[in-house]
Amino acid sequence: MVEALAADKDKLFTVIQDSREDVLLAALRNTELDERHLRMLLKRRELGSIIAAIYANKRLMESYSVKCSLVAHPDTPLHIAQTLIPLLNIFDLLKLCLIPGIPPDIHLAAERKIVQLIPTQPLGNKLTLARRGTAAILDALLREGVQNVVEACLDNSHLKEGSLHQFLTSAHATAEAVSMVARNSRWKSRPNIRLAILKNPRTPLIWFTMFLPELSSSTVRDLLASPRLTFAQKELVRKSRSHSRL
Repeated sequence: MVEALAADKDKLFTVIQDSREDVLLAALRNTELDERHLRMLLKRRELGSIIAAIYANKRLMESYSVKCSLVAHPDTPLHIAQTLIPLLNIFDLLKLCLIPGIPPDIHLAAERKIVQLIPTQPLGNKLTLARRGTAAILDALLREGVQNVVEACLDNSHLKEGSLHQFLTSAHATAEAVSMVARNSRWKSRPNIRLAILKNPRTPLIWFTMFLPELSSSTVRDLLASPRLTFAQKELVRKSRSHSRL
């Protein structure tokens, strides 16, 4: 213990590899201990009371990287992690969401914080989130309806068909956004997505021309009954129905 309290910076790298709790707690009181030592220490498991002692130490908690390491550590109590999550930047929160095996409560808290931050983010950050984000993050981005961001979301493997369907039936789906979905190789052939495209009053007429010939007669009847379609859209649906009877 005395050695841990008096060790210099170099010696502390050896001290923190000790398995004894009292030695590690003593090392935390050593003023030579800095964030480099803590990052190394926090790579270990089964730290228990050590986590709480780090959190209680104001000097050590001044380090942003220590905050990040504590939130990501599997031994960190939920109440501590939830206190620290609002202090992290949006991309460190995203890293948390993508850590395999992260506790569900931490994952959810990080996601929620990201969703809260999205409206104030610059376009570049939103594009990065669209390419790398989780399903919940993509839902929030789609709701904004920003064309470049929507396009990036379409190629993210986390995007769910249900979320895209909901977007296509919302007021946020512009003609340009609908066309991006209709051209996308991953989504354009999915029946539910095609139908959502054709039920959007902002869908350009070209997509009716492209998709209607492949629809069943019952689906065409469903489209004709939709109150959302414009007159021009319904005219194309009627013509398609007439041709199918020939």
